Amino acid sequence: MRPRISSLALGGVLGLALVACSGDPAGSSGADATDAAAGDATGDGHGAVAGAAEVSEPQLGLTTIDPAGAVTHLDLLDESVSDLGSVGAPSALTTDGRYLFAQTDAGVEVVDSGVWTWDHVDHFHYYRADPALLGTVEGDGDATVATTNLSTTGGTGLFFPDSGEAVLLDTEALSEGEISEQFRVEVDPHAGLVVPVGSFALVTEATDGVAASVVARGADGEPTGLEEPCVRASGTITTRVGAVIGCADGALLAHVEDEELVVERIPYPAGTTAPPATTFANREGRPTVAALAGDAGEAGIWLLDTRERAWTLLPAPEPLVAVSAVDDADQHVLALTATGRVLVLSGEDGAVLAATEPLAAASLAAGVRPTLVADQQRAYLSAPLEQRLHEIDFADAARVARTFETTTEPAFTAETGR
Repeated sequence: MRPRISSLALGGVLGLALVACSGDPAGSSGADATDAAAGDATGDGHGAVAGAAEVSEPQLGLTTIDPAGAVTHLDLLDESVSDLGSVGAPSALTTDGRYLFAQTDAGVEVVDSGVWTWDHVDHFHYYRADPALLGTVEGDGDATVATTNLSTTGGTGLFFPDSGEAVLLDTEALSEGEISEQFRVEVDPHAGLVVPVGSFALVTEATDGVAASVVARGADGEPTGLEEPCVRASGTITTRVGAVIGCADGALLAHVEDEELVVERIPYPAGTTAPPATTFANREGRPTVAALAGDAGEAGIWLLDTRERAWTLLPAPEPLVAVSAVDDADQHVLALTATGRVLVLSGEDGAVLAATEPLAAASLAAGVRPTLVADQQRAYLSAPLEQRLHEIDFADAARVARTFETTTEPAFTAETGR
C-alpha cells in the first residue's frame, strides 16, 4: 500500500456548510427520482465519510496524470494546483468522479482525489477530504474498469483480459482508504467486463475467446443463476436508470428492483446497419448516453435514452473522436472532431449549434487522445501535447471560458468532485 499524502489547500471552504436534504437541483426531475430508486442509486449516510467535510458547493477539479505518472489536481474553484504524488507510467484511465483508476505496469493503481458528490436523487451532497494514493490492484493485461455513480458504497468492477480474472472492489472500503476485493473469480481470458449493479455484478463470459454473455454474481462472487446473451460485449456506463452494457445487437440495461437484479434488452432499431456502440459517455448520471457509430462516427452518433429504452442515430457532421450526451433541457450533445474542435450538436437532428476553434490539433495529429467531459454547467477538454486544459461554456456558443496552462503533459485527465 502506498502512504497517504498531504491534503489539498481548502481555502475558504473549510467551514462546514451542511446541505439540507431538500430542494430540486437543475437537471433533475420526478422521473429521475423514480429511476434512481429503481436503480438502487441511494443509500444510508448521504455519502459522508469520517474525516470529510460537507460543503455547500461541488468541489470540482481536474485531476491529471502525466506520462511519467505525476498526479496533479487543479481546483476549479480557486484555480490552485496541488501535487498529489505519483503512480507508474499510465496507459489508460477510468474515473467515477472521485477515484482515478490508472492502468500501469503494476496493475491498476487507485488515486483518491478527495472530492466527491453524493447524488441523493432530488438533491446533492458535496464533500472534501484528504486526497490519497490507495495502492494497486494486480492483474494481467490492460484492465477494463466499470464504476457506478456513488463513490462511498457499492462496488467497482475490474476485468483483466490476459488472465480472465474478474474483480469486484468494495467501494466503501476505498472511501476509507483501503483496497478490499469482494470477489476475484477466473473465467476464460477475453476482453471482458465486470459491471457493478447494486449488491450484484454482471461478469462477461466468453465463447472462443469472445464475450458471449453476462452472468450475474452476488457480492461473494457466486453465480445467481441469471445469464443473458451479450455477444461482443463492449462498453458500459451507469445512468440514473441503471447500468448499460453494449452488445452487438443493442444494449443490456440492469437495475435492482425489490432486491432482485433485473436485466432488460434494448435492441437497435430494426433494419439498422450502423456499427454498434462500444464506448458510452454522458453528463454523469443522466439517462441519455452517446456513442460513436464507427471509429470516427462515419455512420453517425448513437444516442441511447435509458429511460425510454430507445436508440436514436444522429448524423455526424465530420470525422469525430469522441461524443458525450449533456442531456440538459436543450438536449445538447458534445463532440470532439478529428481536427481538435469541440462541437455543440442538437440532440434532435445532429445539427451543429456552435463550435470552438481547434484546441487540441497537435495532440490529435500525433495520435494523442484528449479527454472531453461535461458537467451541468461546463465542458472540459484536455490538450495533452499543447499542455492546456480548456473550460468551455457549451450553452454560450461554445465559448472558451478559461484555459489553464500545465507544467507537464496532462496525458490523462479526470473531472473530479462531480
